Amino acid sequence: MDTHTHTDPFPAARFIKEIGRGVKGARSMSREDAAALYGAILDGRVSDLELGAILLAMRIKGESVDELAGFMDAAESAFAPLPAPPGEFAPVLVPSYNGARKLANLTPLLALLLAREGVPTLVHGVRDDPGRVTTAEILAELGLAEASTSAAVHDAFVAGRPAFMPIETLAPSLAHMLSLRRILGVRNSTHTLVKILQPFEGAALRLVSYTHPEYLQALGEYFMTAARPERGDAFLMRGTEGETVANPHRAQQIDWFHGGQRTVLVERDAPADTLAEVPEARDAAATAAWIAAALRGEVPVPPSITAQVAACVRASRALRS
Repeated sequence: MDTHTHTDPFPAARFIKEIGRGVKGARSMSREDAAALYGAILDGRVSDLELGAILLAMRIKGESVDELAGFMDAAESAFAPLPAPPGEFAPVLVPSYNGARKLANLTPLLALLLAREGVPTLVHGVRDDPGRVTTAEILAELGLAEASTSAAVHDAFVAGRPAFMPIETLAPSLAHMLSLRRILGVRNSTHTLVKILQPFEGAALRLVSYTHPEYLQALGEYFMTAARPERGDAFLMRGTEGETVANPHRAQQIDWFHGGQRTVLVERDAPADTLAEVPEARDAAATAAWIAAALRGEVPVPPSITAQVAACVRASRALRS
């Protein structure tokens, strides 16, 4: 019988001893140990000193696939899942934790186009990020309120709108882990976890992006071997400034993970002489106005985003059929 409670301190030295030996000497944890450790972290049972050591050790070592899987097991147990929406489409998850600095952020356009097709679309992420234009800011300019409850998410889906839920609302303990970047100055494993989070009961389609090549390999292996198949499918592509929307100028390769199989869904575009029309100004108000014009048909939607929407619609429907 387990006599521990969620308030007992969690001694982490044995884990730090394994993961804290540097790039060459560190050993990875098993899925079970990673779940136990990350669960204790989310419960607030690991001391600040040990937590700092763990986060920096993992930053230097990098997460193994088993560690990612264990962390995800703990992360998805740390909050109440959202009810699966009814209908012919499985929900589509659009994580938005980067925003945009150079290109206009067209993640809201992707979400709105999916919702217009009848696909229940949940955007989750951060409200703001200094120096970047976030999806939350653009959606607010478009008049879409945040969803603060699962009922509000359901209401948005019924009304044919995408729902945006801040990570602070969706999973407060994960939001706290993201906030530690301001203290430590570097990202931690949670920044990867929120991009592959699946908060619904039942199956969903996750849109996942990566920024560094090593994450293409790690996330690909995760979805092939460690992700639970009953949780649904994933599309994996190189991020557009870290966002999961297709680059308007040149479509990235999109890999589809379904039932332990990997398929190239969209081929990478060759460089083109002519570029798709995009917003000239990149602030939230100007981007929102351009997106509204695109939805009215007054400016063309970039072909790469149209193709991404079509692929999402097919996979979302297939998950429910």
